Amino acid sequence: MAKVMMTCGKICSGKSTWAEKLRKENRAVILSIDEIMLALFCGNAGEKHDVYVERARGYLYQKSLEIISAGTDVVLDWGFWTKAERDFARSFYGSHGITNEFYYIGVDDDEWRRRIDKRNRDILAGKSDAYYIDEGLAAKFTAIFEKPDPSEMDYWTE
Repeated sequence: MAKVMMTCGKICSGKSTWAEKLRKENRAVILSIDEIMLALFCGNAGEKHDVYVERARGYLYQKSLEIISAGTDVVLDWGFWTKAERDFARSFYGSHGITNEFYYIGVDDDEWRRRIDKRNRDILAGKSDAYYIDEGLAAKFTAIFEKPDPSEMDYWTE
């Protein structure tokens, strides 16, 4: 039976790179909330951003069940920033009898800042359509992120 693999880590920690690696190794499909949000709103969802993110997340959970039932592995490329999100995902897939794996991708603070700077430069140069991360957004993400305990993860890289 197909499985679901989930990436966990701060923004700019390398989750999408890991997701692509997992996709290739497992002939999987990547499902990404950022991909949907950028395609639909170009990063301009305004005050409804969080509402749309939750709707996209719900849609992707259901779509993942459809893909898995067709026999294809799925990679969820979003942060799973809180323990509650991680617990929900484990419970959701477990209740459907689906094997699930979490991959924690961590970087130290200096590397994280370098990656944010590079990402922002690429966005300004038109080389990327990702979200621009200013100091306010970086602070928001830092405040939200709950680093997992190693016991929560199936794979750990730092």
